[in-house]
Amino acid sequence: MADRRLQVFHAVARQGSFTRAAEALFMTQPAVTFQIKQLEEQFNTRLFDRGHGRVTLTPAGELVMAYAEKILGLGEEMEARVAEMTDDLSGVLHLGTSTTIAGYWLPALVAGFKQRYPRVVPRVAVGNSQLIESRVADRTLDVGLIEIVSENPTIDRRAAGQDELQVILAPNHPLARATALTATDLASHPFIHREPGNAIRDLSDQFFASAGIAPEELPIAAELGSLAAVKHLTALGFGYAIASHAAIRQEIAEGSLVSVPLTPRLYTPLEVIVLKDKFRSRLVNTFADFVTAEIARLSFSPA
Repeated sequence: MADRRLQVFHAVARQGSFTRAAEALFMTQPAVTFQIKQLEEQFNTRLFDRGHGRVTLTPAGELVMAYAEKILGLGEEMEARVAEMTDDLSGVLHLGTSTTIAGYWLPALVAGFKQRYPRVVPRVAVGNSQLIESRVADRTLDVGLIEIVSENPTIDRRAAGQDELQVILAPNHPLARATALTATDLASHPFIHREPGNAIRDLSDQFFASAGIAPEELPIAAELGSLAAVKHLTALGFGYAIASHAAIRQEIAEGSLVSVPLTPRLYTPLEVIVLKDKFRSRLVNTFADFVTAEIARLSFSPA
């Protein structure tokens, strides 16, 4: 219901960038620039200072921002209250997920929710857990599904479950017949690692560090941002990797990969996050409740 120019202005102010605002709003950058230009013409003043790759608010822009947050918040509250009266849950849900959750659990979660609430439109952003957490914190996402335990004081987190992390190897790897593997067992073998900011990378580094092995001491074969690439390179025999059990079921069944548990066992948390201090619509609360229950029902937690 709010003026679209005000929504675009709010996104640019929050992101500090026309490009990032365009990505968050699923718009082109020229379209974002046009909306801001129209708003500045309406107020007959400049709202942003542009320079050094970042935009900042002018004094007039800071005033507009204060009112924009009130207006947009009231708009969300109005829509939610009307929806509650009509019992018609609808609207766009801005959802962010980690890459692993997006690839292996999100389809079932979204399908189940859409069956109950067909008029809801999930708009999904995918990235590593740290990125999704930051986008929930800066209000560009309504709900996040991540694999880290958030310590951000503005985040309301729900522990939905956990999944076991295991070593994955090519069937002909020297360690493929092991029944369990310690950090010491793995330390001298080439390791196919995940990219910085990835939750599994952080947990893997902690696993080795707890055994007195610093991450920089490991022989890294590659650092990859794509789980599919990690599995492919592992299957070709370039090293071992550590991955979520749910993400490797198909390859294990096909025989292209072998999985071995770690000793001590290692688990990745599955968390549902929303903002603590943001007005939360019925849609956001309903979805957060639904996915938290569904993750538990689908037995993502170990037996």
